[in-house]
Amino acid sequence: MKVSIITVCLNSAETIEETIRSILSQDYKDIEYIVVDGGSTDGTLDVLATYRSRIHRCISEPDGGIYHAMNKGIKLSTGDIVGFLNSNDTYTGQCVIRRIVQAIQTNNTDCCYGDLEYVARNNSERIVRMWKSQPYRHGLFEKGWHPPHPTFFAKKDILNKHGYFNPSYNISADYELMLRLLKKHGIKSCYIPSVLVKMRMGGNSSKNLWRILKANVQCYQAWRQNGLNISPFIALRKPMSKLRQFIRKA
Repeated sequence: MKVSIITVCLNSAETIEETIRSILSQDYKDIEYIVVDGGSTDGTLDVLATYRSRIHRCISEPDGGIYHAMNKGIKLSTGDIVGFLNSNDTYTGQCVIRRIVQAIQTNNTDCCYGDLEYVARNNSERIVRMWKSQPYRHGLFEKGWHPPHPTFFAKKDILNKHGYFNPSYNISADYELMLRLLKKHGIKSCYIPSVLVKMRMGGNSSKNLWRILKANVQCYQAWRQNGLNISPFIALRKPMSKLRQFIRKA
């Protein structure tokens, strides 16, 4: 099975090379690597040029935000499985993609995900939060749970069938997509109980209190838009689930 890995970036010269090397070092060989740059001006394009011969598709142009850029990447992809590794993130080893493919094939599932570590921006060895997930079952989303999106891989035909990211959720479109796929449409999933991705702190939904509050409002709206019944307490349960990540790290 071919795996398309998409990196979305904007002014990421400081970190993107480590992301690129993480992907190129994978021991699974049938990988299509796509980079969607939003028009960087800080040297990111110089870094990309160094690896251009090993990047299958690379575009750089203004876009409508991170999820609009991710949708561009999906449309460009030709793989059987699609995943994202953005310019603040790295895989934890050389066998991550191989394990994803094996899990999907062995379990005959539509998607797969694992665990994630948040690490300090300037020190990828210092763990700040530990996002320990679990196998999906009915009722988990109601408790504030969802998979770590950087570890989430889905079959391309599933995305074509049920839709891509909804960019109107400018902070929480990844949550809305996974809610729609797993909860609404009931696609088959499998879980790898292992840390697959390291994410540097300072991502799209964790920059300040206002964005965190807005993200939770958008999560509530995602339930309503998808015709799913949800308690208003989801706005409390989701942040509480993140609090447990700090406890697990400790």
